[in-house]
Amino acid sequence: MTAVARLLLIRHGQSEWNAARRWQGQADPPLSELGRRQAAEAAARLEPVDVVATSTLQRSRVSAEIIAEALGCDPPIPVPELIERDVREFSGLTRAQIEERYPGFLEDGRRPPGWEDDAALLDRVLAGLNRLAGLVGDQSALVVTHGGVIHTLEHHLGCPTDRVANMSGRWVTITDGLIVPGERVHPLEGACQSP
Repeated sequence: MTAVARLLLIRHGQSEWNAARRWQGQADPPLSELGRRQAAEAAARLEPVDVVATSTLQRSRVSAEIIAEALGCDPPIPVPELIERDVREFSGLTRAQIEERYPGFLEDGRRPPGWEDDAALLDRVLAGLNRLAGLVGDQSALVVTHGGVIHTLEHHLGCPTDRVANMSGRWVTITDGLIVPGERVHPLEGACQSP
């Protein structure tokens, strides 16, 4: 019988750079106090899962640790492939600073040299999710990751790609490498239900 892994990918709680409206990418700012509260509140509203996994950036890792403890799960499994997109020179900058240094880039959809494009991001995300699905088997997992990761995966799966708020995300199932999207969830707005 083929294993079907059920994964809930959610964005981490608010980081200090989210609060300051700075682009993060692969920079590693900590959670804000609000972000810690968001993770605890989301954990109180999440359905039980068998496993918690996380990107290796601390805003995700700490969110996942808070949730895993609240749900009575083992420490989160690190999945380095699920870190955020590399945004290069935009990292640490506000929109105003980007506009000042790179006039018209945001409006035109241009990005700085070395920016991790969707294809490269998707390749590593799919590899990480499939590796995690192999570890999870027929279990359910909560996977704390990043907005860019979820947004790019949703686009690939043909889902509506609305903004991914802190502590919101989407259920997916993975069977033999086939990823099927489930419901979009917002734990801070109400209880989450699996697909």
